[in-house]
Amino acid sequence: MSDFAGIPDVVLGPLAGRPEADWYRAPPGKWSPAQIVHHLAISLELSGRTFEARRGKPPMQRRRRTPRERLAYLLALQLGWMPTGREAPSATRPAERPDARAVERQFRDGVARFLSLERELLPARRHDLFVKNPAFGDLTLPEWLRFHVRHCVHHAKQIRARLAS
Repeated sequence: MSDFAGIPDVVLGPLAGRPEADWYRAPPGKWSPAQIVHHLAISLELSGRTFEARRGKPPMQRRRRTPRERLAYLLALQLGWMPTGREAPSATRPAERPDARAVERQFRDGVARFLSLERELLPARRHDLFVKNPAFGDLTLPEWLRFHVRHCVHHAKQIRARLAS
């Protein structure tokens, strides 16, 4: 298994045992921890469901990446640098005040879905099954796992900052 299995601790660990009010603390114009977890849960759910829908399809080929996608892939998935200030794709934007327990459950379900996909599809479909990422182009399951780990670590820093203020 990849280090993907540890992301619930990274994201939800800082919120464990905290009062529910802490899930909704945020500076003006910024997402609250509940919204951050909701954003991550939506991202996991959308990409995971797409892999589930495609797992029975014949082998695929990656579409050519644009120069912008190649640069983003290099910076984020190879070097590990996640830029700040980029607006989230509309499909992954959180609700204004999502229910803390519901988004925690949705996040955990998304992680479980990817762990199941990892067991089911790897190594056989490592190089011939793709789901498009809006910033990086077509990604394989291992690339999506790496993206989600880096994406979650990036947002976990924001959660810790909200809780420290």
